[in-house]
Amino acid sequence: MFPTYDPRTGDVITMVAEADTEDVNRAVSAARKAFDEGPWPKMSAYERSCIMLRFADFLEKHGDELAALETWDNGKPYEQAANEEIPMLIRLFRYYAGWADKIHGLTAPADSLHHVQILHEPIGVAGQIIPWNFPLLMFAWKVGPALACGNTVVLKPAEQTPLSALYVSKLFHEVGLPPGVLNVIPGFGSAGAALASHMDVDKLAFTGSTETGQAVLSAAAKSNLKPVTLELGGKSPFIICEDADIDKAVELAHSAVFFNQGQCCCAGSRTFVHERVYDEFVEKAKARALKRVVGDPFKKGVEQGPQIDTEQFEKILKYIESGIESGATLESGGEKLGSKGFYVQPTVFSNVQDNMLIAKDEIFGPVQSLLKFKDLEEVIRRANSTHYGLAAGVFTQNIDVANTISRALRVGTVWVNCFNIFDAAIPFGGYKMSGHGREKGVYSLNNYLQVKAVVTPLKNPAWM
Repeated sequence: MFPTYDPRTGDVITMVAEADTEDVNRAVSAARKAFDEGPWPKMSAYERSCIMLRFADFLEKHGDELAALETWDNGKPYEQAANEEIPMLIRLFRYYAGWADKIHGLTAPADSLHHVQILHEPIGVAGQIIPWNFPLLMFAWKVGPALACGNTVVLKPAEQTPLSALYVSKLFHEVGLPPGVLNVIPGFGSAGAALASHMDVDKLAFTGSTETGQAVLSAAAKSNLKPVTLELGGKSPFIICEDADIDKAVELAHSAVFFNQGQCCCAGSRTFVHERVYDEFVEKAKARALKRVVGDPFKKGVEQGPQIDTEQFEKILKYIESGIESGATLESGGEKLGSKGFYVQPTVFSNVQDNMLIAKDEIFGPVQSLLKFKDLEEVIRRANSTHYGLAAGVFTQNIDVANTISRALRVGTVWVNCFNIFDAAIPFGGYKMSGHGREKGVYSLNNYLQVKAVVTPLKNPAWM
């Protein structure tokens, strides 16, 4: 057993059963039996779709308690969970339920007298490891496409936030999901390692840090060469051009980095501002950060709750200290809030240079770095000068500038005059060390399908 904590206070919420290697083996065996012998991959795609739609309806019915559980275990504002994340959770499962009976193969012409079928088959047992920053949404990103394609799943939630994945999985079974199709194994890195290296897992999907992603990829390669989808870290640039409406740009850039307590892999934490508007932007960004409402995430109007745990809390404070020591100007924040819980003041640094740790490393906290640039060529070069390539934002009134920058940036998503738009149909993933493969949208289905060619002879065909 291990404790899961309330980030508001640091108090224990409850004790959770900890999966060890034997539990992982049992879960994989159950998933294997359900795939090889059970009804899920053998039932019609329409039947699978109906079960997933019933599950989405059940999520809607239990939306308030799911939002409360997510806030309790994670610390995110209840209003954010209830008004943004739970509706998206429901939408994602309805989206993938809609895809279940629209996955089909092809026929291809052959030069010789042969009929060629191209089948798209479920890949088998999918191992999935999800992070703590968006527990329910990451559950949907992983489980939705896997089940729509007819696979079975073994999922390990983050040890910091196991409760919501356990609860929604229970709801899934209540609407008719067959036994063994979805297995949840709460635990620590050892459970994730056992899953990644398991010889009977056919596919692995991981969201988390780049360092852990490298370990997961290595374990998968050294075991049975299972394919791996990785959605990893980021240090996203948010570029404010000289023609920007500064008030709107300040608000959007603020949301881009401080949303979800800054605990977002695509957070726009490198805010590049054109030199002609830099000073005005700094003053207004500082003022906006000072107005940000930080407090108990269950209270109405709170914009920012606590960080996830003491480890992340201390890490953020060390990066803030590093920013001060390296010569950046601390415009606001920089300290913890209160004597209980893991609250950090919204922090803004100006005069940040590219070689500073706060401009290079993924902080995963409420820290905004403001960097000055002169022209497009310079900012494109600097924005791309990172190991990461997950996302970026561009704020400009010039469509030619927007097109130039968005095509030049080596990232998986570019938001123009918006940020953090996560529609179910929009693919998400990174370049470089931000991972490979795409989640959401039709592209995510490819992660969970095998392609098989079936070739048979034709005799005296009427046409070729």
